[in-house]
Amino acid sequence: MREINKFIYKVLFFFLIFFSVNAENKILSIGSSDAKITVKVFSSLTCPHCANFHKNIFENLKNEYINQNFVRFEHHSFPLDLAALNAEIIVRCHLDNEKRFNLLGEIYKKQNKWAVGSDIKTINELIKKIGLDSGLNDTKMNECLKNESVQDQILNERIEAQKKYKIQSTPTIYINENKYENDHDYKSFKKAIEKLVKKYEI
Repeated sequence: MREINKFIYKVLFFFLIFFSVNAENKILSIGSSDAKITVKVFSSLTCPHCANFHKNIFENLKNEYINQNFVRFEHHSFPLDLAALNAEIIVRCHLDNEKRFNLLGEIYKKQNKWAVGSDIKTINELIKKIGLDSGLNDTKMNECLKNESVQDQILNERIEAQKKYKIQSTPTIYINENKYENDHDYKSFKKAIEKLVKKYEI
């Protein structure tokens, strides 16, 4: 009986670790998993303020802190409409993490060109054009857009984020689980990061 119990505990432990790792892998992140500073950004890909944050803060943060293994950055999808959901799906079409972040950057950069109008078919085609430039093919992207499990995964992430963080608007930013509420410019954001750099003596 004791041997059976030990076996059951081992199996349960394995599944707990396995599913925990898989849950972590679903979040689009960049930077060392050992970094003492984690920046979480909950954003919608059709949100202009989210695009500004990515262009004005993320790129500088990547060069100064993420690439130096000081900061881990997590992009948490919080789609506010169908266009944002589909754009997020196309980003996740890439299996390579770096390609995902590069495509994310391009989608934000060209937001005013694709996130226009109310015809979702036209919007999808405009998103796919950006995806083609990143190395995805049309067939692959169509398959991704029809993948209901990916849609459900993204929507479930949004629900969980709403429950845990009470998101009121996008982007909502957390640094080490503390909500960042200062100005959305790199100078202000850097001050918040530097306080933690000094605290942890990085």
